[in-house]
Amino acid sequence: MPAQRILIVEDEPLISMMLEDFLDALDRQVAGAVDNVADALALVAQGGIDGAILDVNLRAGETSWPVADALAAAGIPFLLATGGSDDTIAEAHRGRPMLSKPFTMDSVEKALDGLG
Repeated sequence: MPAQRILIVEDEPLISMMLEDFLDALDRQVAGAVDNVADALALVAQGGIDGAILDVNLRAGETSWPVADALAAAGIPFLLATGGSDDTIAEAHRGRPMLSKPFTMDSVEKALDGLG
């Protein structure tokens, strides 16, 4: 069964809202939509997440790697959302599924279905 409760970690409000709309249209639930590492880690610790979409680069030079590490440790699958070649993927997560911006509903659906 595909991941149903999805955490969104995205610092661009319009992109975050678009992803929430996509998840709704795809009959998935938003487990939370946050724009920083601290809030994301709190939600991961809280539980109830089946998968996540992580924007690699957040505001103020923050990156999502601590969130990726926490999700990996908890066995929760996730997608890395990248805006292009300027994103450096941490070595521990180079094999993770990628979701390239700009997103389409089709690309989000296929990527989430691939999480299993």
